[in-house]
Amino acid sequence: MVVLNVSEDIEAKIRRLRELGKASAEPEVPKTAAPPVKKPPKKPRPVGSIRERERRKRILTGAAIVIIVILIISVGAYFYIQNRAAEQLANEKNQKLKEVYTYFQGDIVNQSKNCTQKPIEIRRDLINAIKSAQSVDELSAVDVKGAYDQALNEYNECLQRIERLKYERVLNQTKAEKIRDIETEFQGLLAMPLPDDIKANVIDSMKSLEAQVESAETVEQVNSIDPSPYLLELWRDYYYYKIDMIPGQEVILERESVKRIVSKADAKAILGGILDYRELMQYQVYKVEYVDIALVLSRDRINGAFLSPGDKIMVFAKNDTSAQFKEIANEGYVQLVLLPTDAGIISVNEAQSQSSSSSTSSSTQYSEDHSTTYTPGDTTISDGQTTSDTYTNSQSASQSASASYSYSVDLTEILKAIAAGKIQASDEVKEQLRAYGWEVVDLEKESGMLVLDPNSQFLVVVRVPSIFVPDILSNQQYLYIAKIAT
Repeated sequence: MVVLNVSEDIEAKIRRLRELGKASAEPEVPKTAAPPVKKPPKKPRPVGSIRERERRKRILTGAAIVIIVILIISVGAYFYIQNRAAEQLANEKNQKLKEVYTYFQGDIVNQSKNCTQKPIEIRRDLINAIKSAQSVDELSAVDVKGAYDQALNEYNECLQRIERLKYERVLNQTKAEKIRDIETEFQGLLAMPLPDDIKANVIDSMKSLEAQVESAETVEQVNSIDPSPYLLELWRDYYYYKIDMIPGQEVILERESVKRIVSKADAKAILGGILDYRELMQYQVYKVEYVDIALVLSRDRINGAFLSPGDKIMVFAKNDTSAQFKEIANEGYVQLVLLPTDAGIISVNEAQSQSSSSSTSSSTQYSEDHSTTYTPGDTTISDGQTTSDTYTNSQSASQSASASYSYSVDLTEILKAIAAGKIQASDEVKEQLRAYGWEVVDLEKESGMLVLDPNSQFLVVVRVPSIFVPDILSNQQYLYIAKIAT
């Protein structure tokens, strides 16, 4: 630039003037005194030389004045240029700093300290580089945008590392929870008395699921691992094994306090149709063990007492008028039915009568009629007279005869007498009594007449699986026995 060249020339001249001033200020080196030389007598100077000297003196003075003015102008121009350059540099610095603060704001500054110090260090280095710049060219070399991009990359990489670490922590936590859930769900099955082959399958399935969890790379993959299908098949295998180990051809299935006797094939079919192992776990399988239990019920609750030993029955209960019937036992057998006490009292009344009668009668009747008719003009007048006599003679005789008897027998007392050995031909009497009870009920059915009161109490001995006994006894006063139709 021209301004810079001029300033350099002025600076060079100033330096030369300073050197001249220093040279004039240096003292002269003393010289050794020389022997006085006799000066020749001065000659008078001519006027022209004096004028020449004055003229040169004025020239030198004017030149000095011009030089001084030039120096002053040069120094002023120098300082002006220097101030202007400094002002321009300061403005450029302010613009650069403003650019720095424009870029480096928000999360990249406020949140980066929680992640990485690199963006803050880059901003600090930028500010120091801008403030220490000595020229516009040096200041222009400071790349704020490039530095910001570098800081942003560092910040984003740090955020990604944090997010990756956070995701890894969540993933590891999810894996640990999934493994705990798997072990918890398998623990219920492992607690059962499993045979060795089923137990080995259970352990292998659990380890396989845990290996899938460990190899999963995302939370979604971990959550998609479902042990339910494995547990469903393993629980089925356990139930099938348990059913096969129960002797006999029938088992008891219980779910939510509802118990049923089913064949082994039906039990496997029921359990095989369940698609959720949690629902499958609600079932219990028991061995069928029959016991005899005596119940005293009114005849209207035991199929009208039309039951015989060996009949297959079901037992229900209804503990409230508005409540629904619930099944207590789906299978049982009648062992014995005893008639009530009032069925053992026999009262008979018999009566006979005979009568005869005879009668005779005769009668005689006599009658006479007289009548007269007059017709005066258009009017008819009649006059009549009737006379009758009746004679009757009757005779009757009657005869009658009647006879009646009654007797009453208490069969209970007869049983007591037989037991005490006080009745002759007791074997014959026992044989007659053995058929008496069923004869009464059979005659009711044949005659279509209800002989015994529906509220009569019967003693029924039934054979049911032992698992039903607690429910039967706790609902004894609400029980109903139904005969299974074959």
